[in-house]
Amino acid sequence: MKRINEYKKIFTVEGEIDLKDLKTKYRTLIKEWHPDKVRDESKREEAEQFSLKIIDAYHFLVSIAPETTAAKLDEYNATLKDSKIADYDHKSMLMTVTFTDGTTYEYFGVKPDLFKKFNKAGNQGNFARRNIFNSFIYRKAKKGTEQE
Repeated sequence: MKRINEYKKIFTVEGEIDLKDLKTKYRTLIKEWHPDKVRDESKREEAEQFSLKIIDAYHFLVSIAPETTAAKLDEYNATLKDSKIADYDHKSMLMTVTFTDGTTYEYFGVKPDLFKKFNKAGNQGNFARRNIFNSFIYRKAKKGTEQE
């Protein structure tokens, strides 16, 4: 969640992400912070670093935007239905789940106590379907081997 909030702050986004608005803000920020526009050599490095952060933030926010999630919902549901959990990890309220089709999703805001319950569940797949998969902001982190 910290990453989401940090990136939303760069684009001054409050609430839901609107892709059209995000794209407009992205173009404005990139024009403002493009290293070639900075004449002062000492500030060029800062502009270069910040422009890379803007690009990363834009791609990240696009990946979790409601429009993107809705467009990829069938693919997501197919992964949940047809694949089992192959691997998982949890760090700082970010849960990463890799499925047997090779696809990896990140779930944001998963608290440690919920992860502990998931880890101890008799059927982790059922527990995750009920409590995690459709309850948290998520994004595809890595495509499966079948899709590459």
